[in-house]
Amino acid sequence: MKESGGNPLRLKSVNHISLICTSVEESMNFYQNVLGFIPIRRPGSFDFDGAWLFGYGIGIHLLQAEDPENIPRKTEINPKDNHISFQCESMGAVEKKLKEMEIGYVRAMVEEGGIQVDQLFFHDPDGFMIEICNCDSLPVIPLAGEMVRSCSRVNLEMMQQQIHQVVKQM
Repeated sequence: MKESGGNPLRLKSVNHISLICTSVEESMNFYQNVLGFIPIRRPGSFDFDGAWLFGYGIGIHLLQAEDPENIPRKTEINPKDNHISFQCESMGAVEKKLKEMEIGYVRAMVEEGGIQVDQLFFHDPDGFMIEICNCDSLPVIPLAGEMVRSCSRVNLEMMQQQIHQVVKQM
């Protein structure tokens, strides 16, 4: 059964990501104090240790590892590894805060059609990678048949104008 686009599962949004961690307490501290998530109520019927946090329209579910000593921890920050990305208001402010908190990070930059996107990558306490970017300036351009979209509705009109200019130049 092949569907050609659309929304065959009738999805609405991303609800949460689950992360196995060596210490729920340490991970909660990181997600609250570094990324600004807030702890929320978790169903009491669970028979395992964990915590739920919420922020920016997405949940983070922390799950205590059954064998914390044997969780592989990534140490190298590789922008091509699995990660979750957050848009920010000021890359300079983020970089300054990461330095103050003594959190190691890697800078990267993507340029497309004269639009520059700055990225900062760093790890949570268990080596799961986080990206902070100013990606809202990069248009989301469907490969075929749909209108141009933006990661940020604020920039949609500006990006549509830029794309029309690029198309005219082709």
